[in-house]
Amino acid sequence: MGHFGIIGNPLIHSFSAKYFNEKFSREHIDAEYSLYPLSELTSERVNELLDTLDGFNVTFPYKEAIIPFLDALDPTAQEIGAVNVVHKRVGYNTDCTGFIASIRPLLRPFDRQALVLGTGGASKAVCHGLRLLGIHPTLVSRTPQVGQMSYGELNDDVLVAHTVIINCTPLGMYPEIDTCPPIPFEHVTARHLLFDCVYNPEETLFLQRGKAQGATIQNGKEMLIGQAQEAWKIWSKEHLKFEI
Repeated sequence: MGHFGIIGNPLIHSFSAKYFNEKFSREHIDAEYSLYPLSELTSERVNELLDTLDGFNVTFPYKEAIIPFLDALDPTAQEIGAVNVVHKRVGYNTDCTGFIASIRPLLRPFDRQALVLGTGGASKAVCHGLRLLGIHPTLVSRTPQVGQMSYGELNDDVLVAHTVIINCTPLGMYPEIDTCPPIPFEHVTARHLLFDCVYNPEETLFLQRGKAQGATIQNGKEMLIGQAQEAWKIWSKEHLKFEI
């Protein structure tokens, strides 16, 4: 039997567990996928998972913190600086692939600049994907570094220039559904595309407020499905067959 899972905190409602266990059942794959909520990363616990699992996903807040525990990164994960898939002590990033597949059909010719809300592991993959799509990303943070913007700097002029706005923070995720990034929604228009990496609920407050302004909206479910499909390719590429 194959053993897979996901590490992160919290893991209250995991898309990955439902997705993979349904896949294993549907395709008669002799494998299981479990949740491993970790309040912190310790060498002992991570090494135990590396030794016992055939592969695992990494989610918030450990996509960057997991890197020192691994033996190597694939070139994409190395360039992005974040990992969401681990196989045989090697880190990979499939978030970027899933993101591109989800957002590409929604992009318009005038989409040339994007605001990326948040600076964690998800935002690193999103920024990499945007650059591959020819869109310049600008990071927005509560504590901005050089080259980043603060939420207080977002005004009408900034939003006119940045027609794509992507939430890479956990704000609005269940059960904290009444929260969202503090952008000036009054300056959002029908020319904007709002993308939320959060998938639960399907329409976050961030997306609701954008939709009310006439913006095109997209949640993170397609991105998650895309990254999960790529993760399975990695885990099964070395003839790992768990057929019943």
